[in-house]
Amino acid sequence: MDWLVILPPVLAVLVAVWKREVILALLTALFAAEFLNAGFNPLTAFIGSVSRMTGVFASTGNTEILLFSLIIGALLALLRNSGGVSAFVDYLLERNIARTARSTGILTTLLGIVIFIESYLSVLASGIFAQNLFDRFGMSRARLAYIIDSTSSPVSVLILLNGWGAYILGLLDGYGLENPLAVMIASIPMNMYAIITLVIVLYTCWSNNVLFALARHEREAEYRTAYNAAEQHGRVSYFLVPLGVLIFGFIGFMLYTGEGNLIAGSGSASVLYAVLLAIAAAIILLLRSGKHNLKSLAETSYQGMAELLPVVSIILLAFALGTSMQALGTGPFIAGMISQTLPPWLIAPVVFITAGLISFTTGTSWGTFGILIPVAIPIALATGLPPALLLDVVLGGGVFGDHCSPISDSTVLASLAAGCEHLEHVRTQLPYALLAAGLSVPFFILFSL
Repeated sequence: MDWLVILPPVLAVLVAVWKREVILALLTALFAAEFLNAGFNPLTAFIGSVSRMTGVFASTGNTEILLFSLIIGALLALLRNSGGVSAFVDYLLERNIARTARSTGILTTLLGIVIFIESYLSVLASGIFAQNLFDRFGMSRARLAYIIDSTSSPVSVLILLNGWGAYILGLLDGYGLENPLAVMIASIPMNMYAIITLVIVLYTCWSNNVLFALARHEREAEYRTAYNAAEQHGRVSYFLVPLGVLIFGFIGFMLYTGEGNLIAGSGSASVLYAVLLAIAAAIILLLRSGKHNLKSLAETSYQGMAELLPVVSIILLAFALGTSMQALGTGPFIAGMISQTLPPWLIAPVVFITAGLISFTTGTSWGTFGILIPVAIPIALATGLPPALLLDVVLGGGVFGDHCSPISDSTVLASLAAGCEHLEHVRTQLPYALLAAGLSVPFFILFSL
């Protein structure tokens, strides 16, 4: 039944496209994976599916991400209801800092690049910062989700002074490479998917033109522009102080959890602690204003968290599905497709596409790195291809598949941070990701030659 191991992710995509319901798609795929793991026993598959979901909480990191994804709703609701976001938008407009849709898009992209230390934080901070600005200039939330999602991960694999770099360096150890760090650094200028993706994002912001399915979503922004014009206004500090606590708190907790080493810190724990501090800061500011009481702020927080329950459910099911497909062997099966005899100039493109398939079907770029780097480096050493090139195509392919996958946690987070419907974000980002991937492949062939 080897080929059947790709059935769960295929079902997830088909159901998501057919019914436009991610949770149903993930449940279907999870049951299918457990059905195969259980030897086609439906009762055992049902029990296994429930066990996979409860088993997600056995991982501290997964639990921290789920809690963060829930309580960030409280922070978003507090910022929205405080009027601080509207006040900050007015501040930028009055000082001509964000004069046009072009400058707004560029500011958002630059913020995502500057916060390269953690992809989750990059997406979250950029999304919170730009939501009302995009509304004010009649730009869709789908465009915002595309910009922040297509900035965070590509930047993280190009500026590797972060947890991504530490993880990749660890995977490179043990293959007889003379200098693993030099190999990782040498991969940066050849990571054409990440570079081309950022170039397309910057072009989109500079030209203020959107293409493909994204163009249809710009019409939706007209309603939100009129709606936000009547929003409550507060003080700029109601927005900037909690956001500052979030950013600097994250950095501080990364240092704390890494015992002074920023790169060694726990991203999932740090972002959870930082969000809790940011919520506390927002509540204290609003209580001091005298216009709110603790009961009303608690109700606002609960309402914000309730809005994100569907998102938390998606992340929970995505984690459970990923674990189930690991047990099924989906990733290694796809990786095995590259074991056939290929001419050297085709190896890098095939590894790139394989990494994209694994990342797309499992919803995790880091999981893809863990599966394929141990395969790619020995291939490079055996064929004489530069190890940096094979590393580059694994990293680029992992990010590419992540950008296309409806079950990716980073894609879900980008939808959340932008206030965009999840499947709409997937549909509108997909053509851009495919374009960047298509433009990258000729470069990989050229580098191989």
